[in-house]
Amino acid sequence: MHRIRTRTLVAVAALLLAAPVAPAAHAAAEDVHVEGRLPSGAAYLMDVPADWNGTVLLYSHGYTPAGAPNPARNAPDDTTKSLLLKQGYALIGSSYATTGWAVTEAVPDQLATLDTFTARFGRAGRTLAWGTSYGGLVTTALAERHASRLAGSLSMCGLVQGGVANWNSTLDPVFALRTLLAPGSGIPLTRLPNQTAATEASDAMTAVLAGAQRTVDGRARIALAAALHNIPGWNDPSQPRPAPTDWDAQQIGQYQAVLGLVRFPAFVWRQEAESRAGGSMSWNAGVDYRALLRRSPYLKEVEELYAKAGLSLPSDLNVLDRAPRVRADPKAVRWMSTFTGRLTKPQLNIHTTGDALIPVQSESAYRQAATAAGSASLLRQRFVDNAGHCTFSPGEQIAALHALEDRITTGHWPYSDPAALNSRATKADPASAARYIPYVPTSYPRPYDQSRPSDEHR
Repeated sequence: MHRIRTRTLVAVAALLLAAPVAPAAHAAAEDVHVEGRLPSGAAYLMDVPADWNGTVLLYSHGYTPAGAPNPARNAPDDTTKSLLLKQGYALIGSSYATTGWAVTEAVPDQLATLDTFTARFGRAGRTLAWGTSYGGLVTTALAERHASRLAGSLSMCGLVQGGVANWNSTLDPVFALRTLLAPGSGIPLTRLPNQTAATEASDAMTAVLAGAQRTVDGRARIALAAALHNIPGWNDPSQPRPAPTDWDAQQIGQYQAVLGLVRFPAFVWRQEAESRAGGSMSWNAGVDYRALLRRSPYLKEVEELYAKAGLSLPSDLNVLDRAPRVRADPKAVRWMSTFTGRLTKPQLNIHTTGDALIPVQSESAYRQAATAAGSASLLRQRFVDNAGHCTFSPGEQIAALHALEDRITTGHWPYSDPAALNSRATKADPASAARYIPYVPTSYPRPYDQSRPSDEHR
């Protein structure tokens, strides 16, 4: 494969000035691989096959923790990438200029990557934005704010509930854990001043969790905390799916997921996001935890585990009601990304049913926003029956892309039902799993978007 590497801004400028704008379908006589840097400092990556079909896929990658390596990525995995290149798609994407909650950098960096591609290879016949996890948030931001640059978008396991709702729902389980398992501990949940303080809080809560998991009372309360965030009992694809009434096995799965939540998002990642937002973007003042639990699909499990422990669930809910609540900083709430739900181009969302990091109910939040904005007809959401976060097969991802393309071409959603998507997945990659199912997620615990009024309880 021919490789072109541009390492400096001077080299990038020279490349852009020297490259002619060629017709989209005739951009290269052979496969071309391009690496470079944008003026922001973000790296970009482009792969264009010799038989480019005129469609460019702008990929937005998931969350990269602060301090971690930050390479450019232009596909979710190597197998999907290889299959799409063989089908003639051009694949592009950037690293984003910074790690962490980098949406303010990610959106312009992705648009700059598209501009760089156009200058080098010519205007695409069709541009699709797609992304995974946090990249689903970036993709949806592109779709809502820069629809003129796109023909459509695909969010996979996306954080489509938006930033404020995400951080509120991350607060709820740790608030319950501190209140019920470590009263008086003083573990800070928000307004973490630095990464050292965040790590110390994470370590303290991890120790509380480990101790609680060794007791029947503690396990029941961990299940309650998990239910407030809709964390499923089967969330690890390497583990067998628990039986529907195997409450103990489901709680073990939830414990592992809550442990991961405490170790990273709830404290360490929160602190990084708060430092960008200029304060706390989360609150639970005025939140009715009884109502949240009633709406959770895991209510029955919590009730059974409380009964097994001989604990009173109403009493613990009363304790949560009386506990001092957390208030947000209005400036930080305004800074944190939320969605309007206003789509003007088709968007397809796919999600696994057993996602603990971004629970499947996040799709209900975006469906509600799109419905309020009058753009529900442009949105389709489909669900893969698997545990884990973003655990799609290559075939399942390519099937979704093809369904989105059909919607763009025809103006409606042909062959996008679960059976048709499974057939598409098998055709795209016979080695892939094909697990789309009919599914309707329950409501998101605490939706927050621009279609609803400001919460007076902040």
